[in-house]
Amino acid sequence: MKSRIPSESLNIHTELIMPGHTNPLGNLMGGNLLSWMDVACGVSAIKHCGTICVTASVDNVSFRLPIKVGDVVVLKSFATRAFNTSLEVCCEVYIFEPKDRTETLSHTAYFTFVSLDENGKSTKVPQLQPVTEAEKILYDSAERRREVRLFLAGKMKGSETKYLKAMLED
Repeated sequence: MKSRIPSESLNIHTELIMPGHTNPLGNLMGGNLLSWMDVACGVSAIKHCGTICVTASVDNVSFRLPIKVGDVVVLKSFATRAFNTSLEVCCEVYIFEPKDRTETLSHTAYFTFVSLDENGKSTKVPQLQPVTEAEKILYDSAERRREVRLFLAGKMKGSETKYLKAMLED
């Protein structure tokens, strides 16, 4: 199985925030954003794996800035690390300012997907080879995020953890 690079899984999705997407204050409702993020990341997972992929978990979503009605939102998702049958995908959400063509980061989250074969059974995923320095940092830190996810899901004991145990001992 040939390894892939993060740019091969890049997915860019753009939305114009309409009144039906917002709450009574004119801010984008979080559920709408999470749905768009899940779909964007799912497309990245499919592009990386070449198989059907299902969402296994979503990490903490960092809501940095409000998104208002009329804003243009750009979601950029890409694989950050492949494990055995799962992979981590990052989603960065930007508010696009059309006047000066700038993007301001407003939200970030990490999604985990499991690759499935045609019978719905988990299947091995292609490995990921980071290229840029930023990709290498995300790749290296993905192991720590995975450990936290497994610990919080009760799939790993504190004594089995590498990074959490070290942090708690300090």
